[in-house]
Amino acid sequence: MTKRPSGRQWIPAAIVVVFTVLALVPVPAAGQGQTAEGPVARTPWGDPDLQGVWDYWTFTPLERPDEFAGRDLLTAEEAAEVAQRSNAEALARDEPPPPGDVGAYSQAVWTDRARATALRQPSLLIDPQDGRLPSLTPVAEQQAAAHRAAGGHPVRLRVGGASEDGPDARGVSERCLLGFSTGPPMLPAGYNNNVQLFQAPGYVVLLHEMVHDVRVIPLDGRAPLPPSIPQWLGSSRGHWNGNTLVVETTDFTDRTGSFSTSFVSWGSAETLHLVERFTRVDADTVMYEFTVEDPATWTMPFTGQFPLNRSDAPLYEYACHEGNYGMFNMLSGARAEERAATDQP
Repeated sequence: MTKRPSGRQWIPAAIVVVFTVLALVPVPAAGQGQTAEGPVARTPWGDPDLQGVWDYWTFTPLERPDEFAGRDLLTAEEAAEVAQRSNAEALARDEPPPPGDVGAYSQAVWTDRARATALRQPSLLIDPQDGRLPSLTPVAEQQAAAHRAAGGHPVRLRVGGASEDGPDARGVSERCLLGFSTGPPMLPAGYNNNVQLFQAPGYVVLLHEMVHDVRVIPLDGRAPLPPSIPQWLGSSRGHWNGNTLVVETTDFTDRTGSFSTSFVSWGSAETLHLVERFTRVDADTVMYEFTVEDPATWTMPFTGQFPLNRSDAPLYEYACHEGNYGMFNMLSGARAEERAATDQP
């Protein structure tokens, strides 16, 4: 897929509505909260202030590598080595396009990849203690076998697919339905690892740069949507636990996995209960934590954690469908191959 920012910031109508409400609500004077690292700013109505553009890129892998088995913390030198090695491996996968071909995305030109950074934690997963995904349940293994027998349909992958027969055989990110790094839960991947948080009395809004996914999260205690109304991003409801925003999400569609990376998807999200936590730890950092609970898919819950770092750069509109030449060309190429195979003009 070929996509580029439009050069202007873009704010969805849902966010405009929220902040129209905000402008009409009288609020008390701003205050300061307190954490172990010092004071944290609060909104004028008293909630911890999470607003801003946050960058969550890192080369730290999802699961703990064998070389760091039994380790919970890397040295600064080891983390730097992980980043440099991962960046070098990514660049080595680049191949020059054939003559006349403008090529696809290149690691060398992805701005995220130019920042070879890794965390001192050996993996994004912090629980289970080994930093590895837990085993699938026997039911999930049976579902996976049935899914393979069905030719990989429905396609729950973010990137990839079952075939080139049609758009419904391609991954949900290729179809511009969901971003491959936005989740939920969020996972660093590829590029556009940026999210902007907005707040209004009773609401928090997450606007992702990747595929412009938007989550408007009520904080007023309302019930989630009924299971009969599944959502691509689920039904999210939030509350404050001290200085931490806790977001619980259910009612996902079965067209997404219980947990997905860019190229792998496990289980079905219809029984997923996702808990995310956002904690402002200092002026430039929000700690993000997610816990996946799905007893139909996984033998135990698992938790990941990584920082969101303040960014001074704006978000750009990611006009996925407007620039989705990849889908058109992929399907056109498949039809051309079919015609050539049957000697049809």
